[in-house]
Amino acid sequence: MQASSRLLWGPLTASGLAVAAIAGLLDQAAKLWLLFVFKLADRGVVAVAPFVDLALAWNTGISYGWFQQEGPYGQWVLLAFKAVAVALLWIWLARADSRLTALALGLIIGGAIGNAIDRLTYGAVADFVLLHLETASGRFNWYVFNLADVAIVAGVAVLLYESLRGDGAPKPPRSRR
Repeated sequence: MQASSRLLWGPLTASGLAVAAIAGLLDQAAKLWLLFVFKLADRGVVAVAPFVDLALAWNTGISYGWFQQEGPYGQWVLLAFKAVAVALLWIWLARADSRLTALALGLIIGGAIGNAIDRLTYGAVADFVLLHLETASGRFNWYVFNLADVAIVAGVAVLLYESLRGDGAPKPPRSRR
């Protein structure tokens, strides 16, 4: 196998990319349905449970709305950063020796690609899940997120779990000889 193919493909790459594809497709399907079938933008805030609402928010930044970018230049910078991150995660995936690591990296890659598709299509990421808590002193709203964000957080949580477990913890890529 050539050095470049060893860099991008390993024994668990297909599994991780399948997870990435599923995560990205579920994210995009939910967003398309909420935007164009359910028409969430026209409905405003929709209560789902005592602590969960559907509320459309367009995020032009990154997590938690940091680094808001209104213009096309800033959006392309964020997309370029995301592309580099996905490439590095793919290289890590190609070297993964644990199915759990491959699953986690697939979730992160799929979530990143799902949000990148939004940024390319709409110029911002569509977020729609709002968790909130009613207290005696008022209402506390957590930030609005989407299924891609859930996939990314779940992937990071699995990597953290593996690192704390101690045996076979995920390791970032290093050169193979």
